[in-house]
Amino acid sequence: MALQQAGISLIYRLELANNGTTFARVAAIIGEAGGDITAVDVIRVTQDVVVRDVTISVHNRDHGRNIADILDKEPGIHVVAVSDRTFLVHLGGKLTVEPKLQVKTREDLSRVYTPHVARVCEAIHEDPSKAFQLTIKRNSIAVVSDGTAVLGLGDIGPYAAMPVMEGKAMLFKQFAGIDAFPICLDTKDPDEIVRIVKGIAPGFGGINLEDISSPRCFEIESRLREELDIPVFHDDQHGTAVVLLAGLMNAARLVGKQLDSLKVVVVGIGAAGVACTKMLLRAGVSNILGVTLDGIIHRGKHYDNEMWNWYKEHTNPDNIQGSLADAIDGADVFIGVSGPGVLTVEHIQKMARDPIVFAMANPTPEIEPELAAPHVRVLATGRSDYPNQINNVLCFPGIFKGALSARAHTINEEMKLAAARAIASVISDRELREDYIIPSVFNQSVVQRVSDAVARAAIETGVARKEVVQVDQF
Repeated sequence: MALQQAGISLIYRLELANNGTTFARVAAIIGEAGGDITAVDVIRVTQDVVVRDVTISVHNRDHGRNIADILDKEPGIHVVAVSDRTFLVHLGGKLTVEPKLQVKTREDLSRVYTPHVARVCEAIHEDPSKAFQLTIKRNSIAVVSDGTAVLGLGDIGPYAAMPVMEGKAMLFKQFAGIDAFPICLDTKDPDEIVRIVKGIAPGFGGINLEDISSPRCFEIESRLREELDIPVFHDDQHGTAVVLLAGLMNAARLVGKQLDSLKVVVVGIGAAGVACTKMLLRAGVSNILGVTLDGIIHRGKHYDNEMWNWYKEHTNPDNIQGSLADAIDGADVFIGVSGPGVLTVEHIQKMARDPIVFAMANPTPEIEPELAAPHVRVLATGRSDYPNQINNVLCFPGIFKGALSARAHTINEEMKLAAARAIASVISDRELREDYIIPSVFNQSVVQRVSDAVARAAIETGVARKEVVQVDQF
């Protein structure tokens, strides 16, 4: 996942002298300090004081503290407390577990627990596939992280990663009705991570790997895919790739170009960059150049990074060498999954007609959108405050919903391609425009289209457990 930079909302509890003019001074001070009042609530009134909760939008926490200091020094104004609304949302965590039925009688207790639950246990023991019908496994996902590549924060560890994994679990439930559980592991050892995930797998219908650093993420995902009979999906790789491809399909449709004719430059050949490249190759894009800090990846060099050695054998058909400036000459598409300041206007001006730029680094894109906009035909970023946000939420809820409904034992390339096509199809020819190549994450048709397409692809490619799907239909 990617970290976004945005203002924050703080609640200031203020004790004000009750003289009729104090709040006007509060508003003036906040405005002069660069804050923006968004809500005011009266908490308590006495003859001498008025206690108000004032919600203020600030740039960041330092800015918020500065406003608090200024207010507290003013006669007649006392800052009782400052609360961050985002922190308030996280108090006690963001998730609960609730039963599907209430235990109100002794008979209820005997059916959900002892003694009658034993008959269900015996049925599953005789036929383990019945766990998909008779336990939470049928609709549950483990969101697993070791906290080594969280948002734009890097290696912050499993405790600090929990709020992100809780948020991911919320999105699974809200968008797809899937019960997801945040599981943060206090180890960076790939062998240990694989062992633990395999050990907990019986309780889950799928595994969503999240925020695990590269290149370890490749090995962990590959081994789990081979050793488990449920879908394993590293969203930072494949979710980004699926949504990127959906956006590129529509961008190419808009400018009248075919995918197999595109020259694409990818900057940032880590987990996301490699996955995006593999997805593009699968979709028919053959002329792809990968660029790192050392320049274009080419076949004349051996790399310490084994994934880059794979990359050089499958991309750059003309074996071009040099820098980004050499790679981008005549390119139709720029894809950035790297960092700020990588792309310049001069680079864009060397691209082919109707250039397409996906600058997806967060919190700051590879080029400021305002700089790029006059020189490109289509611009997409990873941010929600610009059009065409490449957001994984468009992908993972529907992919897992489709995989679970088909009882797929893996998520293969055909299922990912089906998901990308489904996302792209949400936008009709009539709706397609430069600032609308990718649907909103709140478009209610996205998850169902993706789910249906993924389930069909699972059945067509033979990875669905058809007999289980049929049993579910009684």
